[in-house]
Amino acid sequence: MKAWRRWCCTVVVAIWVVGCGGSEEPTGDPTPVAEMADESPEPSTEAAPDVPPFDEVLMIDVASRLGQDRRLTVEGETNLPDDTRLQVLVERDLSGVRWRERVSVAQGGFVAGPFGPTSGLPDGGYLVTVDVQEGSVQPDSVRDRLGKENQHLQGPLVEQSRHGLGQVASYSQRFLVGSETRRTLDHVEVTKVE
Repeated sequence: MKAWRRWCCTVVVAIWVVGCGGSEEPTGDPTPVAEMADESPEPSTEAAPDVPPFDEVLMIDVASRLGQDRRLTVEGETNLPDDTRLQVLVERDLSGVRWRERVSVAQGGFVAGPFGPTSGLPDGGYLVTVDVQEGSVQPDSVRDRLGKENQHLQGPLVEQSRHGLGQVASYSQRFLVGSETRRTLDHVEVTKVE
């Protein structure tokens, strides 16, 4: 055992010495700093194009569909700018179990899912919520349109963030899987299957 430790320590020290060593000679032909300063491009005198602020009433519309595997896919349309970051949340009414996914708007729409366990969603009521996230997590191109704190968002879906980070928006829709919510009966017959 002592020989093994000694061998390991020797290998570690050898690797450390080799890793710390280096050649004193430069490996390439560095360009002197003075020459680099002369070659730098001049700053552009063109102004960045003005991006108009988002001046529409926020619209989000959602359609939910159940696949053959009984898992839910959420498709939505919106007038938000492309690349706007959204969070889609699906919650089962009966148990409060939640599934969530972060998506971005592309060409006026978004798709999230499939949601649910691999065995499929049980019958019952569900709530789909689409949240427009705070301005601080949005890409620069979106902040240019919506404002640093989403201050250009307007409409009935818009509210002040609970964390004081500007405005956010939320859209919710309830739907039912199956014809009625699942019930548990006290008097049930159990049948043996062979």
